[in-house]
Order: sequence, then C-alpha cells, then structure tokens
Amino acid sequence: RSQEQVSAGQAKAWTQKEVVLYDIPTEPGQKKDISAPLPTSYSPRYVEAAWYPWWVKQGFFKPEYQSRLPHARDEIFALCIPPPNVTGALHLGHSLTVAIEDSLVRWRRMQGWKVLWTPGSDHAGIATQTVVEKKLWKDRRILRQDLNREDFLREVWRWKDEKGGEIFHQLRTLGASLEWDRSCFTMDDGFSTAVTEAFVRLHEAGLVYRHRRLVNWSCALNSAISDIEVDTRQLSGRTFLSVPGYQEKIPFGELVMFAYKVEGDEDMEIPV
Repeated sequence: RSQEQVSAGQAKAWTQKEVVLYDIPTEPGQKKDISAPLPTSYSPRYVEAAWYPWWVKQGFFKPEYQSRLPHARDEIFALCIPPPNVTGALHLGHSLTVAIEDSLVRWRRMQGWKVLWTPGSDHAGIATQTVVEKKLWKDRRILRQDLNREDFLREVWRWKDEKGGEIFHQLRTLGASLEWDRSCFTMDDGFSTAVTEAFVRLHEAGLVYRHRRLVNWSCALNSAISDIEVDTRQLSGRTFLSVPGYQEKIPFGELVMFAYKVEGDEDMEIPV
C-alpha cells in the first residue's frame, strides 16, 4: 500500500530513542565496569564509553604487544593512515577509509602478525597558510608580510596544534586502533630533513633543476601555485576580470610588447 493509503490511526508516530549513558565512575585507562545490567535497548554511547582509553593504556595497538600473543607469527603488517589535512575536521570519506584500514589491521593482529598503524596529519601547504592568514587578519589585523618567517611559522604551528588535536580526537572517537606514540606531522623535523635530502639528491642527479618556465602566480598569496590549485578559464579575447588586491578589473587575454631604447643608440629599440 502507498503511504497515502495508510490511515492516520495506523501510522506509527516517531519517538526519539532513549539515550542511555554509562555513569559508573571510571578513571581514564581503567577497565570498564561491566557488572551492571545492560540497557534494555542498544545505546552506542553506553557501549563505547571507557573502552578506548583502556585499550590504549594496555598497549593493544603497539606492535610490541605481538610478543605477548600465544599465536604470534613472524610476519609484519605496517600501514600509515592517509594523513588528513590539518585545515579542517574529518568527514564521511575519512570515516570510510579509517573503518576499512582498522578492519585490516585488527584482522592481522588476530592472525598473530606484528602490526603498526601510524596516525598523522598533513600540513596542507597553501591551504593552511591561507587559513592562518585569515585568522591573523581577523584577530590582530595584520598580514603575513608584517611578520618575519620565524614568527609566521610559529603561528602556523600554534594553529596546527589546535586543529590537529581535534582530528586526533575524532579518530579516537571512531575507535581507530592507531599507535599514538608514533603519530606524525608532515612538517616534523625528521620529515622536513628527509624532504630536503631527497631534493638535494635529485638535483645532484640532474632530475630536479631550475629553468625558465611559465608558472601559475597567485596575486593574493604572492606565490607560485601548482596546476591542480588553478581553475582554468578559457578567454576568447581581451577580458577584464576582478583580481584580489586590486580595486579595478585587470585586462586578461592579451599580449603586451614593450620596446626598450638601447643606450648609446637612440634610434634602436628592442621589443620584448
């Protein structure tokens, strides 16, 4: 029968499900008290409460815990979580990835493997810089250019500590069996040193080099940006567009040539 055919008397009214909370005093890391009777209906907040801190304190997520397993095998399974951008909070896509990876690492632990699942977050490059610049302007009415490099990096790290903690809290709430003592950030000293070393080696091998090339220049960031950060727009001819930082529209879609006078020869010009 269609919904219209169901009479008002037959339709079931929606009622909010009762939320049962775990209210037995339990210190963080202490095992949950399961002596009390379970709620009459399933309540996730009751079931999930207190377990995760105890798991972490017991070291269940550490690869070294494998030595305590009676069915330990001489196998290693290591996995790094795709680091979420520190610019925001986790979304449904992150939850799906974490759920799949958590299933894999828990399965390997059950098989007796030595398992390491490393958490971390990504600095997100220009995206983080933009967010921090907006925050500086909102809170203190200053620009990035008003700070030296060290002071600006200090602001970035302060903001990262704030947002990164939120992301890690979400991962813990999901119950992800991550090894928190090995958590990483893509701008940690060790990673920065490794990136510098890699670029130096690539340069020495002639695989990375400097050359004259067209780049994507951001007028707002005063920096070159990659192709994936550019929204391409096809122009049929001379077009005036709004540009951040300029009150009047700027002409695009035209090539301008300049003729420079040659010193010592007033009749000669070099067009460029």
